[in-house]
Amino acid sequence: NIKWGNSLIGSDFFRGPQASLFADEEAMLKVKAFDWDSDAGFGDIMAAGGFDAVIGNPPYVRQEILGKDFKDYAKKKYETYHGVADLYTYFIEQAHRILKSKGVFAMICSNKFMRARYGTALRNYLSKKVKIREIVDFGELPVFESASTFPAIIITSRQLPAEQRFLYAAIKRLDFSTLLEEVKLQGSILDSRSIANNNWTLARSEEIEIMEKMQKIGLPLDSYVGGSIHYGIKTGRNDAFVIDEYVRQSLIEQDIKSEEIIKPFLIGRDVYGYKDLQLKRYVIFTRRGTDIEKYQAIKAYLQQFRTLLEPKPKGWKGTWQGRKPGTYKWYEIQDTVDYHYEFTKPKIIYPVIAKEPRFTIDTKGFYSNDKTFIIPNANLYLLGLLNSKLAWLYLKRTCSVLGDPDKRGRLELRDIYVRTLPIRTIDFDNPEDVKMHDEMVALVDDMLDRHKQLPGLMGEGRKIAEALIQRVDNEIDALVYRLYGLSEDEVAVVEGR
Repeated sequence: NIKWGNSLIGSDFFRGPQASLFADEEAMLKVKAFDWDSDAGFGDIMAAGGFDAVIGNPPYVRQEILGKDFKDYAKKKYETYHGVADLYTYFIEQAHRILKSKGVFAMICSNKFMRARYGTALRNYLSKKVKIREIVDFGELPVFESASTFPAIIITSRQLPAEQRFLYAAIKRLDFSTLLEEVKLQGSILDSRSIANNNWTLARSEEIEIMEKMQKIGLPLDSYVGGSIHYGIKTGRNDAFVIDEYVRQSLIEQDIKSEEIIKPFLIGRDVYGYKDLQLKRYVIFTRRGTDIEKYQAIKAYLQQFRTLLEPKPKGWKGTWQGRKPGTYKWYEIQDTVDYHYEFTKPKIIYPVIAKEPRFTIDTKGFYSNDKTFIIPNANLYLLGLLNSKLAWLYLKRTCSVLGDPDKRGRLELRDIYVRTLPIRTIDFDNPEDVKMHDEMVALVDDMLDRHKQLPGLMGEGRKIAEALIQRVDNEIDALVYRLYGLSEDEVAVVEGR
């Protein structure tokens, strides 16, 4: 019983605001809406309650090409809708709609919904409205040789769950004898705690218990720093606004005022844990409202890029050589960066993508690009916690990851994840707390000093210095375990023992 049609839209698609686009039958046939409960669909099956099973591999279609008409329709029809959700999101919901009670769903699709912001509604749908039976996560493995799809197999049944209890298997290789055997080998049983919040925590029960202990003891980082976690600067055209020392000197020689809006600039790969930040480049920081007439040398310099800097006009059709639409002027950086003054303060800075903890202190007033985040707070105690193995375990099980997080996979340290990291607060009326706080500050200060000295060392001297750095790093981890009250067994879990 093979039927042909667009399984995500019904004939009601042609009754919406976009109806005028399908005025003739030929145009409608190209779209081929599919009504599941009609005679042309599977009316008899739907009348009997739905399908026993729905399986498949939905099309991998990125949201950028779905079009406004479909998105307007999906927003009304699908509760899993998100403005930047990829197409497979709606296939998952539609599949459950056409299942009978206790019918089984199984699809291989992208795993990104499990942690991405756009997947929040889908995660809530799956955790609260269906019974999850199994998740097989292939991470970054090339299951489909011709595409990087980050696939996972999701198996559920259509029934309201009193509680969730399911098998989760993170597959680390493809050279197994059978997938069934590999899932049994790698799998562990997770429960409702793993999917209870907006962000899923697909971790072993012993790791979840540690994370819950952190949450009970700590305050979310967002609250700890008063909501002050900021994204780096997006210029929209780095080849125009980011300059080297030679260009900077030339602009200042032409006009001394140029120095006022040329700022020292970092990019994500400049930032590593505890390491001293080095000046390698600058940014022409023409933020919104800049009077470019005051800076004639910079205006003349940017003029050569003008075609590439112009914002795309509203309603423009066809190709555009410049930047995306916006209210900015051609010589201004693309984003508003209302918090720009925070860059001049002592702060913690870290990259968006990292294989290991890469939080460090900036006391030199660097500005940074959109591959970084800043916390306008030079708290050495906080820096030690952020760079610890315990914090990294929490982030590995919370953040989106490219690859295997336990084999130096790249974590996406987006603010939606990092904000939730529980920070152990200090009771300054408690002498024991004060003692641990001061010990942490001293250790972190030592780490910062040792990293400053490291670039000038070579040979045996460098090996000794690196060994001492590792020893101090271990002492910081041990102190963090004490701060959070971890047992020996819990420490062994964090350490991978």
